[in-house]
Amino acid sequence: MQINAEFDSAVCVHTGDLEWQASPMAGVDRRMLDRVGGEVARATSIVRYAKGSAFAEHTHSGGEEFIVLEGVFQDEHGDYPAGTYIRNPVGTHHIPRSDPGCTIFVKLWQFDPKDQEQIALDLNAAALAADPAMPGVGRAILAEREYETVALEEWDAAASAVVRDAGGFEILILDGELHHSGQIYVRHDWIRCPAGADAIFAAGPAGARIWIKRGHLSEIRLPPQG
Repeated sequence: MQINAEFDSAVCVHTGDLEWQASPMAGVDRRMLDRVGGEVARATSIVRYAKGSAFAEHTHSGGEEFIVLEGVFQDEHGDYPAGTYIRNPVGTHHIPRSDPGCTIFVKLWQFDPKDQEQIALDLNAAALAADPAMPGVGRAILAEREYETVALEEWDAAASAVVRDAGGFEILILDGELHHSGQIYVRHDWIRCPAGADAIFAAGPAGARIWIKRGHLSEIRLPPQG
């Protein structure tokens, strides 16, 4: 399966327009944003767990990164409420579930195997610092590696800036609005721009709160195909 698999092209998705698709586990559905592969895939998705649903125990052979968007995500390691950002490196494993139900944004098979730091951060408690190069934008770095930087940003109302990175970038809107090329992108919409690209964004009248990853699209990691 290939969905938005041309990584040298920009992709902008109004995720509310996508149909929920059933996963192999009852009560767990997903909206696929990009994907290369079948059930074992390099994938970026929004996944919805119904109340009381669970996923089978599994090992993260390619690593896993996710944000809890709504509800409470749970596994044997703890409960993670909305606003939690998780990085589970290659080789970690768990049994995910959600007793009250939840929605997460998740990225699979996109981890550098050498990166073995496992983290869980509360985005609601992140301390933001002003970016002098982007007036009206505050930023908290969540993870910084040679090949990528992950951040939480808050854009003031009507703040405008050019976003660029030699290694590309992607954005998930957590709250508010971003305006780009005549389109308005709202909560949980997703944007991916390829390596070397730039794009002009402006926040809406209530500002915008976004998750942004930079630098990771210069080298595309794929799971073994077979």
